[in-house]
Amino acid sequence: TLYIVIGNHLTTFQNLSANIQKHNLCWFRSLFVHKVDARKDAHSNLLSKKETSNLYKIQFHNVKPECLDEYNNLELHQDQDFPCEVVGSWNIWYGEQDQAVHLWRYRGGYPALTDCLQKLRVNKEYLEFRKERAKMLISRQNQLLLEFSFWNEPLPRKGPNLYELRTYNLKPGTMLEWGNRWARAIKHRQENNEAVGGFFSQIGDLYVVHHLWAYESLQSREETRNSAWQKEGWDVNVYYTVPLVRSMESRLMIPTKSSPLQ
Repeated sequence: TLYIVIGNHLTTFQNLSANIQKHNLCWFRSLFVHKVDARKDAHSNLLSKKETSNLYKIQFHNVKPECLDEYNNLELHQDQDFPCEVVGSWNIWYGEQDQAVHLWRYRGGYPALTDCLQKLRVNKEYLEFRKERAKMLISRQNQLLLEFSFWNEPLPRKGPNLYELRTYNLKPGTMLEWGNRWARAIKHRQENNEAVGGFFSQIGDLYVVHHLWAYESLQSREETRNSAWQKEGWDVNVYYTVPLVRSMESRLMIPTKSSPLQ
């Protein structure tokens, strides 16, 4: 056995060779490790709109199949004294069947939400509405959302339109990178006015992104999505954002008669 003295340490040639190989392997791997800059603020502050303090709530209601028509005939409770409004309401066409989706906007953020909740607790009309609605539901889920600063604010639209809600469940810690990539890429998806709104979750399931799109038809959707691949930079966005995603879902939705987004 060949012994080598390094400083005050005695080692064998085999151990020295193994350590060198280990060091070289670590150095080689470091070339491919993605280094993320340390942040001094929450991603909710870095990615959301500063000029507005809107908070959004998205609701998913799984309706008893035999009650869907009756459910759609219910008038969503709205009051001008409440600082909230319905952005859009839909039934799922393709995706989870017999599901209704509602998107609400609270102008004024969390204080507006709290104000609404306090008023609703003592509103007899709303309590009766909720009691009647509960008879028609199998289950329900909601999330509180903020809107990305680089997306459009969802505004009422004339129809008829077909809506697609694409939901991305991201890996924890990747929201900033997602936002930075899409801030550059969204320009490739606005030529046909298809971009309705982009949101990320704050309460409920976390690291969830929702992109809402509008199309004239399924054929229009296909043509619009295919045309994005002809634009320089779109392929780069897809290449770098796909590894950030744990799972994704697409819902094709038809607006209800009362939806501001038609």
